[in-house]
Amino acid sequence: MTSTWSEFLSQRWSRWLDRRIPRSRSVTLSQRQIFIFPSRTGFFFALCLLVMLIAAINYQNNMSYALTFLLANLFVVAVLHTYANLSGLTITAVSADHAFAGQRSGFHLRFSSTNKRGHNALLVGWPEAKEARRRRRLFTGLLSSPAMIAVEEIDIAPAATLDLVLHIPVGTRGWYRPDRLRIESTYPLGLLRCWTWIDLDFRALVYPTPLVAAEPKGAAGDALDGRWLAGTGDDEFYGIRDYRAGDNLRRVYWKGLARGQALQTKDYASAIADARWLDWEQFSGLDQERRLSALCHWVLDYHRREFEFGLRVPGLELAPASGDRQRDAALRALALFGVTEGSVTS
Repeated sequence: MTSTWSEFLSQRWSRWLDRRIPRSRSVTLSQRQIFIFPSRTGFFFALCLLVMLIAAINYQNNMSYALTFLLANLFVVAVLHTYANLSGLTITAVSADHAFAGQRSGFHLRFSSTNKRGHNALLVGWPEAKEARRRRRLFTGLLSSPAMIAVEEIDIAPAATLDLVLHIPVGTRGWYRPDRLRIESTYPLGLLRCWTWIDLDFRALVYPTPLVAAEPKGAAGDALDGRWLAGTGDDEFYGIRDYRAGDNLRRVYWKGLARGQALQTKDYASAIADARWLDWEQFSGLDQERRLSALCHWVLDYHRREFEFGLRVPGLELAPASGDRQRDAALRALALFGVTEGSVTS
C-alpha cells in the first residue's frame, strides 16, 4: 500500500513538473522554474532564533530583541540573494555524444549569465537511477539534496558563457534521454537551498555492446564485390605492356612482333574480393541482441582495417563502402534495429 501511494504521488509530481517546466532545448530560469526552501542549517538557524526570542521575552532584554530581529532580517535577505543566484541563468542543450551500451555518454551544456551579478557555487547534475530513487522518500529533497550523478560545481561570471560536459552511464541500445537536470545552490550563507529541475530536449544514440565473435563465413564476397589486381594470376585478360626481362614467354604478344611491333607482353589480372558483407543470417545461432553485438564488433573491426563492407539486417541493406560515414551508418542501423520511432530510455 505504501509503495502504491508513493508511486501515485511520484506520478502526480512528475505530471505537475511537466506542466510547470516543459521540455525545451533552452531554458532561462525565472520564478516559475525555481524552488526555494530552508536547508537543515536554515532550520537550525530558525530554531536558534526561536530560543533567542523566548529568552528575550523572558528576561525583557532589549539587546536580545535587537540581535534576534537583526538575525531574522538576515535570514529574509538571504532568501532574496539565494533566489537571485539562480534567476536569469540560461541553460542550453548543445549536443550528446553517442556511446555503446554500458558506457558513459557526454552531454554538452551551455550556461549563460544574463545579469550583472553572475552565478556562484552552482551544483549541476542528474539524479541517481530510478531504482535507487524508489528506495528514497518522495520529498527527500526538501531538507537535503537527493543523490546526484555527474555532479559539477561551477561559477559563471557576469554576462559570461560557460560550456560544460557531464558524463553519465547510458542504458540499453537505442535512444537515451537523461532525466531532468538538477541545478541547485545554497549561496551565499547556506541557510536556504534553491534548486530547479529542467527537462532539456536532447538525447544520445546508444550502440550495441561489441561482442567478440568468429568472423562470419562468406563475409569476403566474390570478385564482383572487390577489385582487379593487374600483373598477378590468370583470371582475366587485362591489357598489353612492354616486355620486361624475365616475363613468361607464353605471354609474349607474338602476333604484334610478327607485324613489326616492339616486343610486348600480355597482362592478366586476378580478382581481389576486398568488399565484405555482414549479414543478419550469418549469426543465426545467437539471439537478437547477441547478433547485433557480434555485427557491431565486425563493423568496428572492418572499419579499423579500412575494408569496404556492406550490412544486411531485416528491413535494411547498406551497400558496401568504407570510411567513417559507413561505420556510423552501420552502427546507427544496429542501434535502432527494432526500436519504435520516438522510443527513448532514461
